[in-house]
Amino acid sequence: MNKKQIILASALQLLVEKGVHNTPMSAIGKAAKTGMGTIYNYFPNKETLINEIYTDIKKQEKLLFENFESNKPIKTQFESYFTIAVTFFINNPNYFRFMEQLQASPIITENSKEEGRKSITPVLELLMLGQQQRIIKNIDIEEILTFIGGAILSYLRWYFNQTEKKQTSLKNQVTMVWDAIKE
Repeated sequence: MNKKQIILASALQLLVEKGVHNTPMSAIGKAAKTGMGTIYNYFPNKETLINEIYTDIKKQEKLLFENFESNKPIKTQFESYFTIAVTFFINNPNYFRFMEQLQASPIITENSKEEGRKSITPVLELLMLGQQQRIIKNIDIEEILTFIGGAILSYLRWYFNQTEKKQTSLKNQVTMVWDAIKE
């Protein structure tokens, strides 16, 4: 790991533990075992650092769908998308905790949001195709995406608060969300 990656990893850990607004750059420098000058060489301010963590997570999320099987039925593709997205955050709980803090935060810039939106391009295209084929409800795509995102967020909150993780619960969620958006 290079120095920039160490700073980003240390910042992510602290931001999740202490909160975005309660973590000073000095604490990040201490955790990364580097001086403030080094941090400011990479990141002129905390907002820039936070936006870089956000876009890095979104880029990793986007990579999950590079080999998305678009030749499968719409329902199968949706089930795969939903499961992959949830599993990504289950396997990276700090990513989830970080993103949850920033859900409606003005810290995330429009450029970062635009970059992050690229991570959902496959599902956006899938939903539009599903609507064209009259498989997905004819509701504004943004509303459907908001609903799906809310379902993922709610499920992950529930999942991380469970002491006993149930394997069937994700399958149930996929079924319920599909039933809600299908025509």
